[in-house]
Amino acid sequence: MRHVRHVVCINTNCRLEEPPKPNVTLCPKCGTVLDVVYDYEYLKSAVDRDALEASGERSFWRYRQFMPVEDTSPAPPLRVGWTPMYKRHNVVGLSTLFIKDDGQNPTGSLKDRPSALCVVKAREAGSGSVACASTGNAASSLAGNAAAAGLKSFIFVPERAPKGKLAQLLIFGATVICVRGDYQDTFKLSAEAISKYGWYSRNAAINPYLVEGKKTVALEICEQLGWQAPDWVAVSVGDGCTLAAVYKGFYDFRQMGFIDKIPRLLSVQATGCFPINKALREGGDIVPMAENTLADSIAVGVPRNGTKALRAIQASNGLTIEVTDEEILAAMRELGATCGVFGEPAGVAGLAGLKKAVAQGQIGQDEKVVAIITGNGLKDTANALTAAGEPISSAPDMDSLLKELGNRGIKGL
Repeated sequence: MRHVRHVVCINTNCRLEEPPKPNVTLCPKCGTVLDVVYDYEYLKSAVDRDALEASGERSFWRYRQFMPVEDTSPAPPLRVGWTPMYKRHNVVGLSTLFIKDDGQNPTGSLKDRPSALCVVKAREAGSGSVACASTGNAASSLAGNAAAAGLKSFIFVPERAPKGKLAQLLIFGATVICVRGDYQDTFKLSAEAISKYGWYSRNAAINPYLVEGKKTVALEICEQLGWQAPDWVAVSVGDGCTLAAVYKGFYDFRQMGFIDKIPRLLSVQATGCFPINKALREGGDIVPMAENTLADSIAVGVPRNGTKALRAIQASNGLTIEVTDEEILAAMRELGATCGVFGEPAGVAGLAGLKKAVAQGQIGQDEKVVAIITGNGLKDTANALTAAGEPISSAPDMDSLLKELGNRGIKGL
């Protein structure tokens, strides 16, 4: 990989550099998460904005030069990335809002980006099996991408995982282990099993390459906005990996001179589980918290990419905000009714936080803002029905229909 210099330990007291081998995991010296370092001067000689715009590739592989993969490694079959971005007016208090709908990925979430990259790295490492712990989306995305690529998948999920996500896993042929415990218990068991059986790990806290797949959502935002970086990007935050990845994507393109600034990041967590936001505001270490939110994909009490996330918020001069489950459900309704986009609870938490930040005057109503919708609402129909309410029930005659519509205050015209 001529365009990758090395991977480096993010611990400021260590900073050990290692070759970018496909099966690299944590820092062998101190056990900290690693980061991928690119040779931007080489990349400047190899790719430019015109070349990207002229690309006929309509997936995230149009950014292959910005991902740590070998030139000879084939892309997996599923079409991942290059998801739509919609421009809407007068939504959540903003005069203009851009909705990046990553629920349009093949298994319904942004997590297809790192999972597709994981499959490529597993092949480069010579492994025929992949594994991860997940609250749902990472699991289903890995299972789907692995199935398409002919790899076996072993998936560990906490017992509270939504049925829709479990159904995806089983349909994709994954070996699913439902752990009687929370996400921390699930992660611990998966790590032990991965170590024992030698499966290729998709766990974001262990595999430094996953951020590089996730960051492509930011690269797409830049290109879809005509190379004009927005003022703000709102992100739902659980483990911290997605937030760190969004920053890394904008950082890469800023280093290349493709954009003139890095947007400010809005880190949105649930009031029932906000360890990253709490640590930033209090200026201390991340302290484990309970996982009390219906937004399962961001219910992470022990975030394992917290350090990268904290640095991303600080480096972008970003903000933190928490939202209640009721505010998340309201955001699901508003997004659907005003934009025609169906997001799952964790997928719209960023939008809920954005609405709150605008109402509080932290974000100006005329600023250029992108909200990333990270997951499709079909993954969690139980909470979608809670948000939407019950349909009108009517007998099969007009008198009954008129009565029921009148009871709801609904006029036909």
